[in-house]
Amino acid sequence: GMPKLPDTYWQRSQFIKPLDRDVVCHASAWDMNMGGEPNQNIGADVRTKMCIKPTEEDFTTIYHELGHIYYDLAYNPLPPLFQNGANDGFHEAIGDTIVLAMTPKYLQSIGMVGEQQTGRESLINSQMRMALSKVAFLPFGLMIDRWRWGVFDGSITPEHYNQAWWELKAKYQGVAPVGTRGEEFFDPGAKYHVPGNTPYTRYFLAHILQFQFYKGLCQAAGHQGPLYECSFYGNKDAGQKFWSMLQRGSSQPWQTTLKELTGNDKLDAGPMLEYFAPMSEWLKQQNQGQMCGWQATAAAPATTTTAPATAR
Repeated sequence: GMPKLPDTYWQRSQFIKPLDRDVVCHASAWDMNMGGEPNQNIGADVRTKMCIKPTEEDFTTIYHELGHIYYDLAYNPLPPLFQNGANDGFHEAIGDTIVLAMTPKYLQSIGMVGEQQTGRESLINSQMRMALSKVAFLPFGLMIDRWRWGVFDGSITPEHYNQAWWELKAKYQGVAPVGTRGEEFFDPGAKYHVPGNTPYTRYFLAHILQFQFYKGLCQAAGHQGPLYECSFYGNKDAGQKFWSMLQRGSSQPWQTTLKELTGNDKLDAGPMLEYFAPMSEWLKQQNQGQMCGWQATAAAPATTTTAPATAR
């Protein structure tokens, strides 16, 4: 039930890497004129910029960026002050909500894949793969801004930028560098959003919100059965409920907007836990008698090396 994209989207977007110039290929979505000027017969000018390759990663990234585009189109009739997401996390969660609904049965129904194997083993494999994207991201999504905020408030000083980065990665992710990474390196800069000065908590929030949105839309579509099997493809009731939420923009408190779609006005990881329930139960069985977790230790003091190692 979503509207068609304007013709100008297809004419002005960058879908593949140009052959005649260098471009930044990091995918992004753009609202160029905040809905246009209806009185002057100027329509919305929305665009995406990507260097698409025929991979699964780019396939899902397209949906992520289109989530931004449809959010822009939905709230553009509002006054400029309200032409934004309910909060930063909402904008990043829209397209990813649709990705959750791309179940194996859905992909088979549109001819993207052949008949899929069913059974507990295939389910656990599928959930483990999804969890590497959705669950393992959470500590990373949190630590990025922990580092940025520390830099901004002065608690992380320039002479300890890299040390603090790896201490946070050890604390939240349980990972360490393969070799000594002194202050002659700036490993945080390898993450696009750090030198680009893009706040990152929005992605942490989005990874929780998308499961709340997904469950709300599955309920609107009348889905019966396990949450992870839900696809609301072609269901106009779900589409209308989603579009209504998008049209709110930032015109009301985000808690109110969230409740209209999900029935809950609080950030809630419950739908994520429900989605991954089969994997969680399997992991409990596998981890019986095992010690899970890690002890984070402080990073090694900064040292000067004569030849910098290859950046990771």
